[in-house]
Amino acid sequence: MNLSQKGKNNIMTIGVIGPGAVGTTIAIELQQAYPDTLLIGKQKDTLNYFPENGHQSKTISVTPYQDITQPLDIVFIAVKTYQLETVITQLSPIIHEETIIILAQNGYGQLERIPFPNSYQAVVYISGQKNNNDVTHFRDYRLHLKDTPRTRKLQKLTNQTNIEIILEENIEEKIWYKLLVNLGINSITALGRDTAKLLRSSHIRNICRGIISEGISVARAEGLNFDVNTLDSIMTIYEGYPDQMGTSMYYDITSGRPLEMESIQGYIYKKAQEYHITTPYLDTVYAFLSAYQSQF
Repeated sequence: MNLSQKGKNNIMTIGVIGPGAVGTTIAIELQQAYPDTLLIGKQKDTLNYFPENGHQSKTISVTPYQDITQPLDIVFIAVKTYQLETVITQLSPIIHEETIIILAQNGYGQLERIPFPNSYQAVVYISGQKNNNDVTHFRDYRLHLKDTPRTRKLQKLTNQTNIEIILEENIEEKIWYKLLVNLGINSITALGRDTAKLLRSSHIRNICRGIISEGISVARAEGLNFDVNTLDSIMTIYEGYPDQMGTSMYYDITSGRPLEMESIQGYIYKKAQEYHITTPYLDTVYAFLSAYQSQF
């Protein structure tokens, strides 16, 4: 059954896989209009959600895969990129042939791994942090998606929620831009094991510019129309970050967890090798992160 056939008596079934900061935010906000929205994880759990505006916290239950009793019409996948393979093995019993699958993840290169039709890569702008069973939302509820008939229907469904879906003719450009934003700040905060306040240092800012500049060279080889203005615009974004803001990679490395490096730094590094582009900054970042990642 497709989305346009859903009437008042056919309740839309929505699942969000990944009870982290992004997945929990999406699920909580969708529940305001679609109360049956499920937050899905490996095991039963209850999380506390703290909205950005200081409003009263909410609780949300995590539903294990095996407790899902009917196929889902829409599935958001919001797990770490290195967890995607495990999630894919769980999908068949909980979807149908018309299910829309939204990859709400960092990085690039994951969409081709999804063996189901109607799958879309989202560019996610949702900032938050999970600490044990507490999820704090900092800012933004935005997902950029390729403009298609199916994603237009999805946009209509989310209009009555805080989740903002922006449809793009050229989603590749948006994916690469976010990739470059992640490349600079995630590399610096992970290797420096510190928050955005590292960028107060002119030396660190110069290193960050060097990393992003190399990423732009790779993007241009891939056919993207980026230039020095792209670099300046990304550095301007960073200027708006509060000193104490950590990145996902910073939180992962300081907590001793695996990194999403292969879909961010690793993806660009391998593309650079493919195009024979010299990337000394990126080579160094990738070497250090790989040494850390080798323990897992």
